[in-house]
Amino acid sequence: MVKKIIKIIAILAIALTLFYLLNKLLMPKYMTDLVEGSMISQYYNEEKNHEVIFVGDCEVYANFSPMVLYQEQGITSYIRGSSQQMIWQSYYILKETLKYEVPKVVVFNVNSMRYSEPVSEAYNRLTLDKMKWSKEKYDMINASMLENETMASYIFPILRYHDRFDKLTEEDIKYLFREKKNTYQGFLINKEVKPLESIPTVKKLANYKFADIDYEYLQKILDLCKENNIQLLLIKAPSVYPHWYEEYDAQIEEFAQKNSINFVNFLDKVEEIGIDYSKDTYDRGLHLNLTGATKLSKYFSKYLKEKYNLTDYRQNKEVDNIYQEKLKQYNAEIS
Repeated sequence: MVKKIIKIIAILAIALTLFYLLNKLLMPKYMTDLVEGSMISQYYNEEKNHEVIFVGDCEVYANFSPMVLYQEQGITSYIRGSSQQMIWQSYYILKETLKYEVPKVVVFNVNSMRYSEPVSEAYNRLTLDKMKWSKEKYDMINASMLENETMASYIFPILRYHDRFDKLTEEDIKYLFREKKNTYQGFLINKEVKPLESIPTVKKLANYKFADIDYEYLQKILDLCKENNIQLLLIKAPSVYPHWYEEYDAQIEEFAQKNSINFVNFLDKVEEIGIDYSKDTYDRGLHLNLTGATKLSKYFSKYLKEKYNLTDYRQNKEVDNIYQEKLKQYNAEIS
């Protein structure tokens, strides 16, 4: 009887191991293609001493360089951004982050306030697939799923990616149990130059008011920051399009003033920062390239230092040694 039980346990263990390996094998690795899908998970391998945490969509991970913030002012920061990150996703990502560390400042890019429902499963997957399992991930899946998605397909990726068997590549084997570093503190480097040639026609909208769900989660982000004695800073990155309407800006200004928090719209400061859309963008004004992100980050580092009580970690030998090594790698790549 004992031998039978041991045999059954061994068979179950083998079956579960094979099932686990198949799930790992079939899930996209996001290492050389759609690298945006790997950004969420890369945070887990970083040291957790960040005084500034960014949450938001591509307007944070493309436009701000934490390495420049450190180089200029000794600010330790990390960008927990992802493609088309919805505001409820930003909330749960921030909530998960607070399990690892409590920053002094949380920077939230308000661009996602324009969306009141998930855009697509593909974007959901880029944010959710590589996130560690936690209550926050479970809640975020529930908040993000489209009608044709299921919780089971997130728990067991094989249900979603079973058709990748004949599409597997060398990458799927190479990165089965490891990852390569695709970002620097969450910043995705892009050196290409595609100048802004013309500004798209601005369309009038039937309704400019942000949806109730956006305000609900913006308040939740603020409440979470207050509970943890964190200062919330709202920003709008200097993306030329999609157009950021004055009516949008007024609503964020009102929320910021009502709650005594800061809001910076970098679109109003393009000339002061020195951004040149003929040189500083890689996709005609939608995102900044490396030179544009460097200019914006230098400007923002001064703002953060002036407005918030942040530590200059360049004076801390232990931390500075770590960051000098990171800067060496960063500068080698950008050169």
